Amino acid sequence: MRSSRTLRRALLRARRDTGFVAAGIPLHLALASQWVWGVTIVVKANAWAVVPIPFALFLVGVPALTVVQRHRYRALLGVDVPRLTPTPERWWPRRALRWLSSAQTWRQVGYHLLLGPLLAAMELLVLAAWAAAVAGATVFGYASALPVDQAFFCTVGGVVLLCSAPWLAGATARTEARLAPALLGPSRNERLRQRVEHLAESRTDLIEAVDSERRRIERDLHDGTQQRLISLAVNLGLARATLTDLPDDARTAIDEAHREAKEAIAELNDLVRGLHPAVLEDRGLDAALSGLAARVPLPVGLRVDIGERAAPVVESVAYFVVSEALTNVTKHARATRAEVTVERIGKVLRVNVTDDGSGGADASAGSGLNGLAKRVGSVDGTFRVSSPAGGPTTLTAELPCEL
Repeated sequence: MRSSRTLRRALLRARRDTGFVAAGIPLHLALASQWVWGVTIVVKANAWAVVPIPFALFLVGVPALTVVQRHRYRALLGVDVPRLTPTPERWWPRRALRWLSSAQTWRQVGYHLLLGPLLAAMELLVLAAWAAAVAGATVFGYASALPVDQAFFCTVGGVVLLCSAPWLAGATARTEARLAPALLGPSRNERLRQRVEHLAESRTDLIEAVDSERRRIERDLHDGTQQRLISLAVNLGLARATLTDLPDDARTAIDEAHREAKEAIAELNDLVRGLHPAVLEDRGLDAALSGLAARVPLPVGLRVDIGERAAPVVESVAYFVVSEALTNVTKHARATRAEVTVERIGKVLRVNVTDDGSGGADASAGSGLNGLAKRVGSVDGTFRVSSPAGGPTTLTAELPCEL
C-alpha cells in the first residue's frame, strides 16, 4: 500500500515537472527568436538606421514575459518568484530611464536573451528523452519492422530512459527554480532593502497601535475611574459637613477616607497626564508642555518653536521625554531651575532639557534615562546625555518628525 502511494507521488511529480519543462520552451524562445528575426531583417534590408526598433520591441516584451514566467513558476512548481519593486516616478520618460538603468532590468534581459535559449535546449532534451523512452519501451508493438537485435537494444534503452526521464525532468525544473528568483526577482540587496522597509512599516504600525491603546486607556481612566473617585470624594465631603453628630471615630474615618480619595484623584491625574494628556492631542506640544512646566515645583523656562506639527507618535515621545526629564530634575538633581527647548530643524524635532543641578547622571547605569533612550530609539531617534560632576545636566533627543 505504501509503495503504491510512493509510486503515485513519483508519477505525479514527474508529470508536473514535465509539464513545467514543456511550458517553458515557447517562453524561453519567444524573445530570443524575436530578437534574431528583427536583426536578420535589418541585416538583409541593410537598414541599419532601424536597428533600435527590434531592440526596443525586445525591451517592451521583457516585463510582460517576466510576468508570464512568474505565473508559470507559481502555477506549475509552486515557486514564488518575488515581484520587482515598481519605480516611484510618475513622469513616464523618467520612469523609463530609471527602468533602463536598473540592474534588475538587465538581469531579466540576460535571463530571456542569453539563458533562455540554453534552458530551452535543456527542455527539448528532456522531451526528446521522454519520446525516445516511450518509443523504446514500446518497441515490441512494432517489432516486426525491426531486426530482433535492434528491437532488444531499443527496448533496453527505452526502459533505461523511461527510468531516467523523470529524474532529468526534475533536475531541469529544480535548476530553473533556482535560477529564476535570482534573475527575474530582486537582488539580495533589493530584498534586504524591502525587508528593512517592511520591518520599519511594521514597527511604525506597532508604535501607533501602542499609542492608540495608551490614548484609549487615558480616556477610560478620565471618563470612568476618575469620575467615580470625584463622586466618592464629593459624597465623603458632604458626609463630613452634614453629619455632625457622628462619634469621633466615625468622623476620623470619614476624614481619612476623604483625604485618601483626594490623593487618589491627584495620583490618577498625574497618571493620566503621563499616559497621554488630552491637551497634547487637541492643542499640540506647545500647550501640553506649558501645562507640564506650570506643575513643576521649580522655575522652568520653556521655548517651543516647531511651526508645523510632527506626527502624533513623535509628539507623544517628545512630551514623555520632557515629562520624565523634569521629574528626574525635581527628584534627583537638586536643581533650582530648568530650561526646556523644543524646536523643529528641517525634518528633525530636537528636544533639550537643561538643569543647574549637581550632575552625574549616567544613561548607561540602568536608570530611568535608559528607558528614555529606548523610548526615543523606538521612533529611530537619538538620545544624548551630558552630565559632568557638578552640573549642568543636558538631555538632548532628536526625533524624526515623520515615521
